Formats: sequence, C-alpha cells, structure tokens
Amino acid sequence: MQVFNPYLPNYEYIPDGEPHVFGDRLYVYGSHDRFNGEKFCMNDYVCWSTPVDNLKDWRFEGVIYKKTQDPTNPEGDKVMYAPDVAQGPDGRFYLYYGLADQYELNVAVCDTPAGAYEYVGYVVHPDGTPWGEKDTDFMPFDPGILVDDDGRIHLYAGQGPMFAKDVEKNKADRFRDSAYYVELEPDMKTIKRGPIRLLPNCGESEGTGFEAHEFFEANSIRKFNGKYYFIYSSVQSHELVYATSDRPDGGFVYGGTLHSNGDVKGSATFGSHAGKHIKAYIGNNHGSVVEIKGHYYIFGHRHTNKMQFSRQGVAEEIFMDENGDFAQAEMTSCGLNGGPLEGIGTYSAAICCNLMSKDGAGFSHPLAMTEEHPYLTQDGVDRESDPGQYIANLRDGALAGFKYFDFESFAPAKICVQVRGCAEGTLQVFDAEEGGNLLARIPVQIDTKDWTTAEAPFCAKGRKTALFFRYEGSGAVDFYSFTLEA
Repeated sequence: MQVFNPYLPNYEYIPDGEPHVFGDRLYVYGSHDRFNGEKFCMNDYVCWSTPVDNLKDWRFEGVIYKKTQDPTNPEGDKVMYAPDVAQGPDGRFYLYYGLADQYELNVAVCDTPAGAYEYVGYVVHPDGTPWGEKDTDFMPFDPGILVDDDGRIHLYAGQGPMFAKDVEKNKADRFRDSAYYVELEPDMKTIKRGPIRLLPNCGESEGTGFEAHEFFEANSIRKFNGKYYFIYSSVQSHELVYATSDRPDGGFVYGGTLHSNGDVKGSATFGSHAGKHIKAYIGNNHGSVVEIKGHYYIFGHRHTNKMQFSRQGVAEEIFMDENGDFAQAEMTSCGLNGGPLEGIGTYSAAICCNLMSKDGAGFSHPLAMTEEHPYLTQDGVDRESDPGQYIANLRDGALAGFKYFDFESFAPAKICVQVRGCAEGTLQVFDAEEGGNLLARIPVQIDTKDWTTAEAPFCAKGRKTALFFRYEGSGAVDFYSFTLEA
C-alpha cells in the first residue's frame, strides 16, 4: 500500500488539520470545505484516523458534529471554523470551535475521540460571560488546546492584523490583535487565568525576531521534550511557523518556518507573492505537528480550483535537530509514505506537489489566476466517491512536479499520460525543475473532450527521483494521470 499527498481520498476537502494521538490511533480534526464552495468550511465536521503503526491506513470516522447542533445555528447557515480537540481530566474529549459572525468560542464533548459530539456551551470568564463578549476581549479565533503533563489546561485563540495599517482599526472593533492564552478550570470551559497576550503583531515587531513572520491566525500548541511549541500561520499566510518557550503563557521566541503550501523556501515576504520562487498556488495555511514514535509530522493544506474555499490536507515528515529546532518541510507527492513512491504503476496527476505557469505561481484566486495558469480541479460534485480530480489548463511553459519516485527497484521503459483538450506540442519529463535530465518526450496532438492516451519511451535512475512534466506547444492540456510501464 502507498499513500500520497493529499493523504486522504481526492474527494475529501479537510483543511486546518490538527493531528492528535489518542490510544493507538492518530486522529485528524479540521474544518470541512466543500468542492467549488462559495466560502470557507461549508460542510459539517468529519474525522479520519489511522493506526500509529501504519500512517497509510486512513479510516473515515464519519460526521462527528453538525453545524445545526449549535443552539445558535439551528438553520446551519453559519459555518464552523477550524476546531481543535483534547482529552480532559475526566477522560472525555472536548471539541473547541468558532462560528462565523460570532465572537464566542463553543465547546462540544464526546466519550470517544471520534464519536458523536454534543454541545455543552461557551468558554466563559469566571463570572459566566462568554470569552469574546467583554469590552476588553478580542475575538478568540482558531482555538488550540493542550492538557499539560501536570493536568493544567492551556487554551490559545485569536487573530492578528495582516497589515500594519490595520492595527488601530482592529483594536477599535476588538477583532484582530494577537494570539491570546487562557488557562481553564478542570471543567474545560471556565477561564481560570487570563486572557494573556502572547505575541507582537505586525505593527510592533521591530527588533523582536518576529519581523515578516508575525502572528496572523491558526493557533496550535504542542509540547515536545519539555518545551512549548506555538505553531501558527504568519502574515505571509501560506506558511506555518513556530515559536518556542519554556512556559505556556509567554516568553515565546521565533523559531522558523515549518511548511509553505507554495513550497516557498526561506523568508519571502508578502509583497513577493508571485513569481518563480512560488512552486504551487498559495493561500492561507493552518495545521500542526505531531510526534509518533520519535518521528515528527507536519499537517497543513493546499488550495485547489482557483479559489481559497476548496482546500485539501497535506502532510510531511519534518525533522528536529538536537537543539529542538525544526527544518522546513519540503512539499512532496509521497508525504506520509515513508519514502519515495514505487517507480511503476499509474499515478493521479492530482498528487502533484508543484504546479506553476511558465512565469511561476501565485495566489489561488480567480482574479490572480489568469488564462496562463494551470490549476487542480475535478469533474465530479462534492464528496463524490470518484470525482475525477486532475490538472487543468497546462499551457506553454507550464510545469507540474511530482516528488519522489524510486527507480532503483523498477526500470520502467515507457510512460503513458492521460490527457484531453485542444493542443499540439510535447510533454517533456525531467528529473528536476530546472537543468534536469530529460527522461521522456511525449508528443501531444489532441482535440477532444474525452481522456486519451499519449506515450513515449522513458528512462530514469535513482532511489529518490523527481518527475517534472513541462508542456511546450500551443493550446491547453488537461492532465489526468500518468503510468510508468516496464
């Protein structure tokens, strides 16, 4: 069995993934987007899990909480944003979430990690006022929860301004200010201490070490080797970064980038969100890190369908050094597979980890993705079992990258591609984005709405080899899959 990125079936759109180990299984909780949706998080919460001994065997746990279960949302017209889950001192499991157009944080509870959660109320101040409703509160957005080794319960929430020019406006409407910390009572919903402001925002970060990577949203908290890791989406939006401290309620120092859904390396700033340094179409990011048997994995999401509202979960192994610092994870097609994919067989084009026009990539948005840009989409409707996901609109110079394959164990002699469209040119296959070896040159002469096959001789070597498909020619190609044959 192999597993790819996205790590769930290609009909599933679960962003904002929070991975947690309960017992002998890894559970991922997240928002639930709708393919071709009109806004974020339109579907009910569902859960997927896999054994900790086999990160390839994902199981659908079903719907765990419906929008209409919240008493303030009986019609289900308000979406539920990114949730998080923790096991409380009583052994039960508590789900924290926020509804659109509301300032409060809501809590639901269940006896099992992925059973049917039931609404229990708001996170409240000691006097019973919901957190978010006092004049001194900022909106507690994107909750992250940790029950510590000593039984203390740490809850994080908030959103920061993306631009310095918006700082004063956000303070005035009590919306975006920063990440905030509260300690909860054992009932998992009454504030014992706080709120305490955690991080500088983009209007006040000079000299702090957070410059250009200030907090924006996506609060997540982990504890590794006695140190607290606060993971969040920075003002760059496409990246997940982290800060560390020896205590849960402050003193955080910026650590670095964990993941970029544009596979952007280094510290590219918001103003440079277009060009060849962006290797896939970007948008917001949200996720976290989980440790399993001495290995660490980062969960995030990617964007599809030329929009921000159809996001899919991706995951990679990530490496910590002896100082407790993480190196940025590369985006790959093999993700949780435990190594490169087999160099033989049929692979969906939807597992591409890099995708760009001849001039690079940029925002996943209809206004930004003009005619020359390729994109991921599907023929089927939302949650159809086989929606037919593919890459659309490969035009001259466009590139689709797949990393990585093992060509030591197998020696394919032919490559076949399933394509459609109106185009005349070639799909050239290289083992690197630039300056790589030419592995195949596949002629493409098509004028059809049906999927058709084109093929060519193929030759590749190596234990860890990338495949980059570059289209050169006229017209536009839709790319469904490729097959490596002996």
